[in-house]
Amino acid sequence: MIALPRLLLCAPSSGSGKTTVTCALLQALRDRGLRPAAFKSGPDYIDPMFHSRVLDTRSRNLDLFLMGRDGVLSALARAEEEGCAPAVLEGAMGYYDGIAMTHRASAYDLARTTATPAVLVVDARGQALSAAAVAAGMLRFRTDSGIRGVIFNRISPMLYPRLRDCVEGETGLKAYGFLPPCPDSALESRHLGLVTAAEVPALREKMQALARQAEQTLDIDGLLALAGTAPGLPRCAGSGSVPRRDGPRIAVAMDRAFCFYYADGLALLEQLGARLCPFSPLTDSSLPEGTAGLYLGGGYPELYARELSENGAMRAAVRRAVEGGMPTVAECGGFLYLHDTLEGEDGRDWPMAGVVRARAFRTDRLGRFGYIAARAEWDGLLCPEGAELPAHEFHYWDSTAPGSAFRAKKPGSDRGWSCGYHTGTLYAGFPHFHFCGIPGAAERFVAACGAYEEAAR
Repeated sequence: MIALPRLLLCAPSSGSGKTTVTCALLQALRDRGLRPAAFKSGPDYIDPMFHSRVLDTRSRNLDLFLMGRDGVLSALARAEEEGCAPAVLEGAMGYYDGIAMTHRASAYDLARTTATPAVLVVDARGQALSAAAVAAGMLRFRTDSGIRGVIFNRISPMLYPRLRDCVEGETGLKAYGFLPPCPDSALESRHLGLVTAAEVPALREKMQALARQAEQTLDIDGLLALAGTAPGLPRCAGSGSVPRRDGPRIAVAMDRAFCFYYADGLALLEQLGARLCPFSPLTDSSLPEGTAGLYLGGGYPELYARELSENGAMRAAVRRAVEGGMPTVAECGGFLYLHDTLEGEDGRDWPMAGVVRARAFRTDRLGRFGYIAARAEWDGLLCPEGAELPAHEFHYWDSTAPGSAFRAKKPGSDRGWSCGYHTGTLYAGFPHFHFCGIPGAAERFVAACGAYEEAAR
């Protein structure tokens, strides 16, 4: 059994302050000498970066669509194996918001699947009694809501006692405190959500200030007690650590432009024997020595289009590697980097790696947003023809040639589209994958890198 104390922080909607409250709690727990584990529900890359900065260790995603139930339980098991406790899960979007106007793959679905008590974060700014009504409505929307408490965000110390008494009397929920407005610790947003953790000035100081506030106005002892009520979970077969081997070197783009990776996905590649070698397309002039595979993740290449373009040596190195048959996975931002040109934030088209003979350009809205099942139209690096891979798309940029190697279909809808490039050595496209949900694809990728390395000897 997995005996990991845990709780989930959720909210009625995005923008309620879940990440702020989560980071405040994580920092406060760490300052108490505990080793909390951090998780984010859903496919979000950015919030886990903030968790990781607080804890100085990687935060994990828990995504029932991309990873499946066993993948989620395995991630929780790994946290326990590493000696972490408690686990703090941050919900995505509104608590009940899932696929196609259902609760599937929502934070509520995650709380039910993992038997994790949920605490509702209510942004009570500009409200009084209505904040209690929001909490009551969220609690009663489903009889098995799993909501056990509430935290009020952005309210004054004077209002909290009355609001606490009201919500506890009306709903039976326990109030676990509040956070007042903290403008000096506010986290900025941009088109894909929050700015990345690396871009926030004095982030460590902001987190410390939030933790000090949390110690004053959150019932941290009560939250720890609630986490301790979470029941044990079944341990999935194969959830233990896999011995690492001396396998192929895979160069992983990691800098300000490329930073969207799932921590457990990278860990799985390592468990399969890959040696991951970070490099920067912004500042490095060549791939790491001995590279036998290339992983170009998502990020914000459009913000750094000029710098990426001006690094001609790296663009040429990447093009030579991909066209020379080096196994390559390029997702979303990495896919944009492989284009002939990329429209930057400045509106100019900048030369990129030139593998995908197309132009990447800005649009005025999200394109093909959400979860998809991507069916392979032919055999390739990640899977055979006909295989369906769970994936996610979220991008404002598009391509004059997005590819046709996969047929994407939205769950619960007839809507679909063609996407991606897929050869024996290349996957490139807008869809993101989580390797823990498609371990066979991870095995194929590492095996292809091993074969490339062997042939190069």
